[in-house]
Amino acid sequence: KFFPFPVKMYRLDQPMENEHARTEAREILFDKHLFDMPEHSPAQELSHPAGFAGFRIQESRNGSGPDWRSNDWAAFLGASYFRTIGDEYQYGISARGVSVNTATQDQKEEFPLFTHFYFAPPQPGSREVSVYALLDGPSLSGAYHFTLTRNKGVLMDVQAELFLRRDIDQFGLAPMTSMYWFADKDKTFQEDWRPQVHDSDGLSLWTGTNEHIWRPLINPYSIKTSHFSDKNPKGSPQQEFEWGLPFEVSHFSDENPKGFGLIQRERHFDQYLDAVHYERRPSLWIEPLNPWGKGTVRLVELHTTEELYDNVVAMWVPAAPARAGSQHSLRYRLYWQADEPFATSLARCVGTGIGRGGEPAHRVPGTHKFEVVFQGGELFHLPAGNSPEAVITPSRGRILNAATEPVPNDQPGSWRALFDLTEVEGNDPVDIRLYLKRGNDTLSETWLYHYLPT
Repeated sequence: KFFPFPVKMYRLDQPMENEHARTEAREILFDKHLFDMPEHSPAQELSHPAGFAGFRIQESRNGSGPDWRSNDWAAFLGASYFRTIGDEYQYGISARGVSVNTATQDQKEEFPLFTHFYFAPPQPGSREVSVYALLDGPSLSGAYHFTLTRNKGVLMDVQAELFLRRDIDQFGLAPMTSMYWFADKDKTFQEDWRPQVHDSDGLSLWTGTNEHIWRPLINPYSIKTSHFSDKNPKGSPQQEFEWGLPFEVSHFSDENPKGFGLIQRERHFDQYLDAVHYERRPSLWIEPLNPWGKGTVRLVELHTTEELYDNVVAMWVPAAPARAGSQHSLRYRLYWQADEPFATSLARCVGTGIGRGGEPAHRVPGTHKFEVVFQGGELFHLPAGNSPEAVITPSRGRILNAATEPVPNDQPGSWRALFDLTEVEGNDPVDIRLYLKRGNDTLSETWLYHYLPT
């Protein structure tokens, strides 16, 4: 039911007596006796040969050999999905080989399959696992080479060649999928006892123009599409809204991006209070290893009322049309770990709060107050008596009472920007950019928020 199409697996062997001889692929034949199945398990009723659904890579830990059977660190299972545990020993976010027509208006989404896997024997003393894969679907086929390295977290190099059989409306490369239900800023819309529930809480972007952007994820209850241009990173975003779609799509235009990823920044157990340990879920960062040219990072967010379903997808969509007969080559590196892999001197956004505008006993109808908390970077080195300036640009509406102040949390380098958003007419979303500066120096990454007025 869950994995209706078996995959074929092969071991790549090279004759020991001749290192120049052609490598041979020997099929690993399915046998249910390779698996431990309880006596009354439905798996005992599998027909022979049933076939493999996919594979997992396992390890022993703490010098204990027998526990390796329960210690996965990577899995390729279902369609073109794969995932690893990162450095916190938890599964969460997943990646895919390719995305075809995800969240498009008039096209049904396709889920191409990895149909064949080829395992190269490891070199003596190597920590790398080398896997080749064939991908097949109605609109395309492809060949992949995955090189996985288990160190702190998991490093995965991907080389892919894709061949299109048909025109594709939305051709998504290096896609990843995660879950976001709610956090503090939208807790009022949910009926749940936990403070936060999510595998990722934001999209992080490092653009080709060297801007670092943090876009907090949302659980949309309205329907929209928005476009943002990298050409004017500190100004108003370019926008288009298309109503009538059962999801939200945001596009971040770029050229040769340096990287992007869905990140889990909140790492404190008391912010989740859940035994499944959302605070340990891995982040996933993608670093292009060859020029990707012009395109967009496409973020899809679907409304959800449960944590059971992945409802967030991020991918790279080339600007050039995806035409039948075209070939696409790409190389990229995936970092499965707790944090973004490349440190900067910029302060990072670590919190977003939204509430009623104005002041206690002097509330202003139709006004909402925002709190954006930044931590670290150059904020550690601000001279005494100097405050950063918040540069705030809304797509519409008016900003009032903007200010910055140290966060009273006994953490050096922790500042927050506070402001009221008012004079917003109608229910169309408002996109707000904010960053901190001192003089001509940028002190923080850019906070980009998609606010739903109703």
